[in-house]
Amino acid sequence: MFAQISPGDLTSFHANLEGISNCTKCHELGEQVNNSKCLDCHTEINTRISSGSGYHSSSGVKGKNCSNCHSEHHGRNFRIVNFKSESFNHEKTGFSLTGKHDNIDCNECHKSDFISDSNLKKRKNTYLGLSTDCSACHEDYHQKTLGENCSSCHNSESFKPAIKFDHSSAAFKLTGAHQKVECSGCHKIQNKNGKEFQTFKGIPFQNCNSCHKDVHNGSFGQNCSGCHQTSSFRQLLTGSFDHSKTKFPLAGKHKSVNCNNCHKAPSGYKMQFALCTDCHTDYHKGQFIVNNVTENCADCHSENGFKPSLYTLEKHNKSQFQLTGGHLATPCESCHYQQNIWHFKGIGITCVSCHENIHKNELKVEYLPENNCSFCHQTVSWNTISFDHNRTSFVLQGKHSYISCGSCHRKIEEEISSIIFTSLNKECETCHKDIHFDQFKVEGISDCSRCHTFENWTPEKFDHNKTNFSLEGAHHKVECAGCHPKVELNGNTFIKFKLDDFKCAACHKK
Repeated sequence: MFAQISPGDLTSFHANLEGISNCTKCHELGEQVNNSKCLDCHTEINTRISSGSGYHSSSGVKGKNCSNCHSEHHGRNFRIVNFKSESFNHEKTGFSLTGKHDNIDCNECHKSDFISDSNLKKRKNTYLGLSTDCSACHEDYHQKTLGENCSSCHNSESFKPAIKFDHSSAAFKLTGAHQKVECSGCHKIQNKNGKEFQTFKGIPFQNCNSCHKDVHNGSFGQNCSGCHQTSSFRQLLTGSFDHSKTKFPLAGKHKSVNCNNCHKAPSGYKMQFALCTDCHTDYHKGQFIVNNVTENCADCHSENGFKPSLYTLEKHNKSQFQLTGGHLATPCESCHYQQNIWHFKGIGITCVSCHENIHKNELKVEYLPENNCSFCHQTVSWNTISFDHNRTSFVLQGKHSYISCGSCHRKIEEEISSIIFTSLNKECETCHKDIHFDQFKVEGISDCSRCHTFENWTPEKFDHNKTNFSLEGAHHKVECAGCHPKVELNGNTFIKFKLDDFKCAACHKK
């Protein structure tokens, strides 16, 4: 009789409901299968429909009769769940397959390992029981330190990089050079609970030295942004750092120097600055080093510029060489710049240290003591002579007192002029022409002073009575030329004073 009532055997899944006494477990009397009776047994489906989740609560499925898709009485081996994975619209489950999820086999996700419900876990080939949370299938790489909303940072294309993460929404915004740093540069990869782990939360960032070494060793506090910017540590904010608070306030040209010109690696900001040579090359090449210590550059130079020098005339006159006369108007380089090098020490303080000794060997040592020209010359002018000629063996008398030095001491040979002193003979004929042509030479020397003075050429000192012919009587009134005629000898015309004969007949005719 049951065979006449039943349209056929139930599937193996419902075989326990065979028998006429069990019909009402699925059917209402005289009615088709009632959905509520299906859901009374299939509570896992009922729960999903009630919560509005899963495939059976989707708009295209919810409200349909269960028997429309899952018909019965077709035999034990009938596939009551006729599922075709290749044509199944997974979007209706509430979990769209995107990215790499779209390319994997269904069974890689739908397996008992990922089902948390113990009853569903026992079922074979079920597609129920999976959570849409990433952690249901994937291991939580962050080990519950970043919450469960993986999609806020990651997408289904790839776990790395975390392409959806926007660091600007974090408490630490990435600016400047930080934007180029690899994540692992700050978020260190380590081992935690026996697994690889990358730290993202709990990293201190209030101060730069949380990540960076303080090259100032705390000497400038912890507010790095007061001077530096993230674009470059060495690019300071304009006007940010107050150098006057350091032991080296900036003055003069130091104010316009780029910081990196002074603060170089490896010393960085720990620098020696007591001496100018700690930064600057010793322009004077050690000339002012005394007892291995360089003298203070500020004595001559200022921070406003290496030139002009602050070494004043007053300072120079406290040295071993006082500036007077023409030296006051002489440029420094005329004395101190030699062979393209500035010399200040050991250049000598005598005149010949700078000036050529034009007298060479013409002066006795007593007139040029220690090469000191001031015995004769002055610094006002080289041509201003203050030499006392009376200290020599030739005292200047008469007209000799008025003539220029060069009249006697300048010698011109072959159009070359030279000044002579020691080689100058003091005999009259050295400078004056002997108009008597050797008539009065005694032992090769003509002593003009026996007859003449230095006032004029007139023979005021000549006394005829001291000669071999004393003037007596009318001879006193006779002109000299009356007895001393002009004669010509060897092409020279001169008055003959040395007569050959003093007899009367030599001058008077009979």
